[in-house]
Amino acid sequence: MKKYIVYIVIGLHLISCSDAKKERAVVVKEEKPLLQAPSFNADSAYAFIKKQVDFGPRVPNSAEHVAAGDYFVEKFKAYGAEVKEQNFEATTFDGVNLSLRNIISSFNPQATKRILLATHWDSRPFADKDEHAPNEAMEAANDGASGVGVLLEIGRQLSIKMPHVGVDIILFDGEDWGEKYNMRGVPTPEGLSSWWCLGSQYWSKNKNGYGAYYGILLDMVGARGAQFHIEGLSNRYAPKVVKKIWNTASDIGYSNYFIPEKQSEITDDHQFVNEVAKIPMVDIVHYDPNHGYFGDYHHTHKDNLSLIDKRTLKAVGQTVLTVIFNE
Repeated sequence: MKKYIVYIVIGLHLISCSDAKKERAVVVKEEKPLLQAPSFNADSAYAFIKKQVDFGPRVPNSAEHVAAGDYFVEKFKAYGAEVKEQNFEATTFDGVNLSLRNIISSFNPQATKRILLATHWDSRPFADKDEHAPNEAMEAANDGASGVGVLLEIGRQLSIKMPHVGVDIILFDGEDWGEKYNMRGVPTPEGLSSWWCLGSQYWSKNKNGYGAYYGILLDMVGARGAQFHIEGLSNRYAPKVVKKIWNTASDIGYSNYFIPEKQSEITDDHQFVNEVAKIPMVDIVHYDPNHGYFGDYHHTHKDNLSLIDKRTLKAVGQTVLTVIFNE
């Protein structure tokens, strides 16, 4: 896809003894076209999501959580990444002590310019927005599994072809055990800014000198009919990255998914990466004009595999791949 920009240059001052004339020269300059990225395979991403759902809810401290984490480590290692596990403990708002691990996979580790991709991999322990069985865990096919599925498929693509930059993929743990619906004001202990996003808070304080050019967070990126507006905190901390992502999506045909309209700020893993780790990070997150962020399935049993649409996965995955292959 090529675009052309016309520049009007006022100049070429031709001065003689009798008078001075101004001529206008029209210069046509070709803008560098987007480099073609590998083709994101939505069928593969969907299979990765189904695999997670088949484990059962990936609630921290459960056998399903351990099994899913082991699977992610195995897959990223199989794709040639250098994989590290960052183990830590945290206590929830309701007093449960959790054994958590952030899973960090590095591709092209010798590259000095690095791009950070992230999502959370845990699932919420209760469907507290659902009138039916609100204290039971849900499949969390979109809120958790979809972001991991997209990043696993990106990792698979990187094992086949590598961009010029290094890519680090972090699966944050303990993101989704925040206060229950309509519960606010539970005091946090010293050193904890929120009951949400436990993994990204820990990593941001313990990143051991790591730096990245910028980051992209994926959250709830697989729902049928999903759209992704510009989240406010992303635009505040990383406006150039926002522009890069949304322009790329438009250029490759996904403007019906990536809507260039600014919305309010939310608490998500990118907040702590921006504010504590000081890495500009954008949140690609589902926004529904009728329900606000997340959609009406959020933290309900409607968040199951039937919600996932391969076309949405393709739009997000291809956009992210194209962005990193054009660095």
